[in-house]
Amino acid sequence: SFHVCCHAIRATAGSATSIRPAVSCGLLGWSTARGATIVVVDTSLRRTLHNRGMRMTPQRQLVLDAVRELQHATPERICEQVQRVAPAVNITTIYRTLDLLEGLDLVWHTHLGHGAPSYSTQAHEHVHLVCHRCGEVTEIPPEELIDLTARLREQFGFVLNPSHLALSGRCVHCLEAESS
Repeated sequence: SFHVCCHAIRATAGSATSIRPAVSCGLLGWSTARGATIVVVDTSLRRTLHNRGMRMTPQRQLVLDAVRELQHATPERICEQVQRVAPAVNITTIYRTLDLLEGLDLVWHTHLGHGAPSYSTQAHEHVHLVCHRCGEVTEIPPEELIDLTARLREQFGFVLNPSHLALSGRCVHCLEAESS
């Protein structure tokens, strides 16, 4: 279980080029060069990192905040969100941080098609049905694949993880449009 991460952002004019530690309201936080302050209430990430011998950084917190806020988002969208507060953070930092957060079981990714993976803070307890014509994504419970999961295990000794799965096809709307 995770603590909800709350932060307050106070921005002033100017452009940010770096993030530096700051103390605000008695809580550890960070300030950007333009005067934005992020006050972190989330202690679960800090504790998890500390227990594994790693440091808490503002970039790590910003990436986790962005994933939480955006729900299902690509690294590029996460980067755009983070750069609103910290423009100096680049896409390489985003990918490295997402990889670290996934290793800590704080975020999960799913491939919804040919593009970049989509990240979420929720363990994917559903299967994604992706229409390759219009891009619509429908979520179904993994129980819908019980028969397939059992068949794969019996015939091939393969254990399917349906919570990390996207199936490609055509949605009902595209099928109806094709038939009319």
